[in-house]
Amino acid sequence: MEQVGNNSRRCFLKASTMLGLGAAFSQGMIGQAFANSQPIAINEGQIGQNSIRLFHVKIPEVELTELRRRIRAARWPEQELVGDASQGVQLNTMQKVAQYWADEYDWRKVEARLNALPQFTTEIDGLEIHFIHVRSKHENALPLIVTHGWPGSIIEQLKIIDPLTNPTAHGGSASDAFDVVIPSLPSYGFSGKPTTAGWDIAHIARAWVMLMKRLGYTRFVAAGGDVGAQVVDELGVQAPPELLGIHSNMPGTVPADVSRALTNHEPPPSGLSAEERHAWDQLDFFYKKGLGYAIEMSNRPQTLYGLMDSPVGLAAWMIDHDARSEELITRAFDGKTEGLTRDDILDNITLYWLTNTAVSAARSYWDYSATAKKGFFDVKGATVPVAVSAFPDEIYTAPRSWAEKAYPKLIHYNKLPKGGHFAAWEQPKFYSEELRASFKPLRDKA
Repeated sequence: MEQVGNNSRRCFLKASTMLGLGAAFSQGMIGQAFANSQPIAINEGQIGQNSIRLFHVKIPEVELTELRRRIRAARWPEQELVGDASQGVQLNTMQKVAQYWADEYDWRKVEARLNALPQFTTEIDGLEIHFIHVRSKHENALPLIVTHGWPGSIIEQLKIIDPLTNPTAHGGSASDAFDVVIPSLPSYGFSGKPTTAGWDIAHIARAWVMLMKRLGYTRFVAAGGDVGAQVVDELGVQAPPELLGIHSNMPGTVPADVSRALTNHEPPPSGLSAEERHAWDQLDFFYKKGLGYAIEMSNRPQTLYGLMDSPVGLAAWMIDHDARSEELITRAFDGKTEGLTRDDILDNITLYWLTNTAVSAARSYWDYSATAKKGFFDVKGATVPVAVSAFPDEIYTAPRSWAEKAYPKLIHYNKLPKGGHFAAWEQPKFYSEELRASFKPLRDKA
């Protein structure tokens, strides 16, 4: 059945079959359809709004043709007036992005990768939530929900699925296995767009608990970065009985006096260690030079019409997330791949374009900030076991001293040799190993 989402440009194919009481697809047939995944456990009598439906991506060719036309029709500004990226994403970079995107990039490759995975949708609190769900072939796999951020998507987590569900093929043991659930945040990708305000971080955290319970999991762990880090921190604050622990690669550890000084552009508090001073310097740069996108999306997201009208404009906006990520992406288009390829980057940007979610994703920041009691990097008060992976090229590398104070039940802390803001995407081996080590102490409680 061809189905159109919230608007006519968001087209995809969704299987009409519903899993649950009286479903046309038996669990055995689902198992055959996804040979590497066991069938999802559905409670008897689960129908209607609690149903789980198969999902399949199929973008009409006319949409891809129109995308290429718009890229080629881009109107370019003059070259920046400086020899670096201090004025924004450089013209030379964006023209390389556009050339590859219009002439060489193939969306169908990532579409096939997505459709090779078990994908589903389910309605939670009146909103359609899309998710990938891959069960391990190993017994006693630990259920894990992983949440992406902005300007990310489920594309960020594709590389970690096999290492986590099939650890014996990636240097791990069967006892390291996870069942992996990767949802698209509300307003992002193939999830629905809220028609009213209220889908803030606390609401998303509650929805993720509902999703995991609907999948039959009574105990689970959670991981996330960027917005996903906010979600797992909030899960740690809510501390539902089903949650065993959380992992973050962008944790909320910044002490109140440091946060206040950063916000007010004051000097750093006295007594910071060398490690803490390095984190201060990273955050000070971000607060002064890198926070513009978040301020605009939190305050005036509806104004960003250009992101919906120009794919080149959308790409530039998404590439300019933080200075280190921009450097990584620029290198990829200069032929010096490290962590991310050109296709990786365009898979993610193209998903935003084809689902028409640039402004809805931006608008989610308005929702988040409307009820936020703490800043993005502030201590939130999680009371569950917490694991922290500190990557050197993250917006800030959380010091151990701050992590220990922020998380009374810190069960794992490790500094990695490389990796930045999109850790699972850039360094899937390190990230997967971190999740195995982080949650190992909690497995006997699952």
